[in-house]
Amino acid sequence: MSVLEIVAIVIGVLLILFFIGGLFAVRARARRQAATFPEHVRAADEALEQARALDRGWERETMEGVARAAVTEARPGWTFDALHLVLVDDRPGVEEDRAHFVAMGPDDQVRVILARQGGQWVAESLD
Repeated sequence: MSVLEIVAIVIGVLLILFFIGGLFAVRARARRQAATFPEHVRAADEALEQARALDRGWERETMEGVARAAVTEARPGWTFDALHLVLVDDRPGVEEDRAHFVAMGPDDQVRVILARQGGQWVAESLD
């Protein structure tokens, strides 16, 4: 057996070992991140929707204020920890625009759908 053949075999074996090691590393990382994956997806979706809303000239602070007021009015005494923008439905014109927020409480959540009426944001429905 020549030196060149030995070197080729060693390189081939190393490549196979690196490939198998990479597979194990990817599986281990996926197991570690499995618990937080849905949270990261939600955060990415929320960031995307915020960007779309900001690019269209929507004022997030105003929308959040209307959503908070609607939740407080519909569920007096219920507290929520976070308010997430989960969907922006930007249709042609402004009268058909919708924004969906989810208020996350300690044991429950409420979806608030905002709509534009006369240039103002109003709560259309709460689920």
